[in-house]
Amino acid sequence: MDPAALLDLLGNENRRRILRLLARKPCYVTEISEYLGVSPKAVIDHLRRLETAGLIESRVDDQRRKYFSIARNLRLEVNVSPYGFGTKSAYPASRTLDMSRCRHLSIELSGPEDVAELADLAREIERLEELSRELSMAQRWVQGQLTDAMDAVSEQVREGEAIGTRDESEARFYAEVLSALAGGARTVESISEQVDAAPALVASALDTLSNRGIAEREDGRWYLSE
Repeated sequence: MDPAALLDLLGNENRRRILRLLARKPCYVTEISEYLGVSPKAVIDHLRRLETAGLIESRVDDQRRKYFSIARNLRLEVNVSPYGFGTKSAYPASRTLDMSRCRHLSIELSGPEDVAELADLAREIERLEELSRELSMAQRWVQGQLTDAMDAVSEQVREGEAIGTRDESEARFYAEVLSALAGGARTVESISEQVDAAPALVASALDTLSNRGIAEREDGRWYLSE
């Protein structure tokens, strides 16, 4: 599901409360209705929306009563900075994922099959929860470092002689274009989409960067100068 649509869906407090309840145990509509203090009809509408989004699923018990549970794991990330706003949803990676591809991350993990005793499993759960907390802290640190780096680029654009602008919004725009180039965007169209600006503005900025020796064009593709 589109992360922005998912964010809108979870903007409703009752839907968030439903998910918190279902995270503890599967529930019938009547149980959810009593927990929320709202009518079963309203609960059914919330459940329908959550099920359509793939967040929950329903089953029928032996008495043909429908009950609901969380369908799968999902992580929703929201990044807000002076240089952009973005949402991203991520589902758990396959157990066969090669962690060696994560060049900036060093993690030693053991699978449940390697942890035999119940006490060892409990300790493994705590270790993974601690890892999750550390990764969350690392993400916040990286976000801060990214913002500081973009601030530094903007400041250099404003105060340096290379670009020749004193306008803060224009300096930020050049910083975003440079970041897109550094991230691998190579065409006016791809950079335009990434920085959310008209292709004509991006093309003009690239020409300016090229004239200043900061960027160069080769076979129709743009690169940062060495």
